[in-house]
Amino acid sequence: MRSHRGWMILAAAVCLAAVGCAAPVGVELTDPRRVHENLVRSALTGDEPSSFSTAVLLRTGLYDAFEEYPELTLERMRLDIHWAVAEDALFALAELSFLHAERRRSPRHYLAAAVYAYAFLFPDDPAEVPSNFDPRHRIASDLYNRGVTRGFADPDGGHVELRDGSFRLPFGRIQVDLDEADLFWGPYELVDFQASADLAVRGLRNRYRFPGIGAPFDARTRLLDSSEIPVTPVPDTVRLPVTALLAIESPRQGIHSGELVGRIDLFAADTEQEVEIGGEQVPLEFETTSALASTLSLSRFWESELAGFFGRVGIRPAEQFGDGLFMLHPYVPGRIPLVLVHGTASSPARWAELVNEVLGVPILRENYQIWLFTYDTGQPVSFSAGLLCESLRLAVEALDTDGTDPALSNLIVMGHSQGGLLTKMTAISSGDRFWPYEVALDDLDLDPSTAHVLRRSLFFEPLPFVKRVVFLATPHRGSYLTLWKASGYVARLVTLPVWVVGAFAEALERNPSLAEHHGLEEIPTAIDDMRPSNPFLQTLVELPIADHVAAHSIIAVKGDGPVENGSDGVVKYRSAHLEGVRSEHIVRSGHSAQPEIGTILEMGRILIEHLVELGLETPAAQASATGGS
Repeated sequence: MRSHRGWMILAAAVCLAAVGCAAPVGVELTDPRRVHENLVRSALTGDEPSSFSTAVLLRTGLYDAFEEYPELTLERMRLDIHWAVAEDALFALAELSFLHAERRRSPRHYLAAAVYAYAFLFPDDPAEVPSNFDPRHRIASDLYNRGVTRGFADPDGGHVELRDGSFRLPFGRIQVDLDEADLFWGPYELVDFQASADLAVRGLRNRYRFPGIGAPFDARTRLLDSSEIPVTPVPDTVRLPVTALLAIESPRQGIHSGELVGRIDLFAADTEQEVEIGGEQVPLEFETTSALASTLSLSRFWESELAGFFGRVGIRPAEQFGDGLFMLHPYVPGRIPLVLVHGTASSPARWAELVNEVLGVPILRENYQIWLFTYDTGQPVSFSAGLLCESLRLAVEALDTDGTDPALSNLIVMGHSQGGLLTKMTAISSGDRFWPYEVALDDLDLDPSTAHVLRRSLFFEPLPFVKRVVFLATPHRGSYLTLWKASGYVARLVTLPVWVVGAFAEALERNPSLAEHHGLEEIPTAIDDMRPSNPFLQTLVELPIADHVAAHSIIAVKGDGPVENGSDGVVKYRSAHLEGVRSEHIVRSGHSAQPEIGTILEMGRILIEHLVELGLETPAAQASATGGS
């Protein structure tokens, strides 16, 4: 007997040796990245469900059935939900419905995925809300957001029609209400919705999406009454970041009965970042970067840069953006305007990186709004500065008629290159030092409109609501490139705007004695105004900045040599340096320094400093907003 048992043990040992003595269950060392990939995979990233949904399919014996008969399997899972412990089944139904929708491009299954995910995240009993540490919580939020996006998308995807009505589900219907008032913002209607999830962004360093609940879109703003253009309009190429939330009443009961009721609420990222669901404040998901990139791709900024310099656009700024000033988003009271002024042969698009970072940092986004100024960059600097000052004054008066919004009393103006000269002219008192004639303006025979243009363009007083100015690569003492012989040829190619030439022409026609002092052919271009020897420029650099205005310089210097002898390829350090400024920061860059990290970090510091001095933020916020420690 013992001998027989010994032979059995020996045989078993031989068999185990033959298969390498491997146990049926065990572990082995592997690349931890592969382990993590398996743990975080989901229908959002590939064609396989997550390990959580796979476990439900295997546990219920429906794994093979889902692959062969997905719709029947999903319906069976819905009918078999054990509502006392429904979380596992609801999550699996959300993910598997989304996976099936992706394979078949089925809007009703996308909506079903959103319904199941909402029921998982926001149960009828708040005590059953899943933990934020449950990895399914984030996956379910994304399944909901994408399900809403795709459920209301057109067959080709991308563009979305948010509407009310009765919508089919695989197991019933959902009646959706939409408050059409959400589609309007002041004088604008929100139209042409496109899903942020469907957009790949190029050309910007960072992509900012703020996680939460809701489907992020960007929408075009359309002016309701084109005959009444606002003082600070939003061009119709601007895309506004918005979020759509499909709120569902008693979702688990509705899934059981097959009849659901929901409501679409639309939120603008500029005004609301949270929503109350089930008595709890829940963050909304929205994205700012894709909306900005869409805006820039649809604009005419890039193609108009040289045309704007040579005066060949063929339209006055007033016909395009209201005296040159326009907004990226409709005005929000309480947020300080950051006014950005581009340079020569340039456009507002050059501020893209800076704008993206301001909108992407919560402290800055919640306290500032972006205003942009554009102009014909070949016309006289003082004429452009006059337009800037007047457009800012009109905007502040129109938006704050009773003077109760402190944000509009604390503007920041930042200008690059020639735009820096315009910026300085918002903060100086010139008296009559720019007036080229011996006879006073008020003593001339002029049409009132012509007198207004000349007064606006040649007589400057500090704007009381501009409290901070920033100069970036600004030629306060001129650009050495204007001394090159070729610059004279370029200047002769500039076509001055009709309204500029017309103002001087009328002044000469009605006041012939002025010709002895200043001929029409002597109207300067911007290139003339930026020559180091130009009397206008020499006067401007001597004029002090008003006491109530804090000034900062950001100066670009190429290479790593001594700063004092350096330049950015267009402007020398000695020209950009200005005595008496609050701070001077050097960026190792060429002249187009707007997108440089050094520029953006320094501007973030300045914006935080502004908030701290206004008592709107604590000094500790500077580190979190600008990457300091």
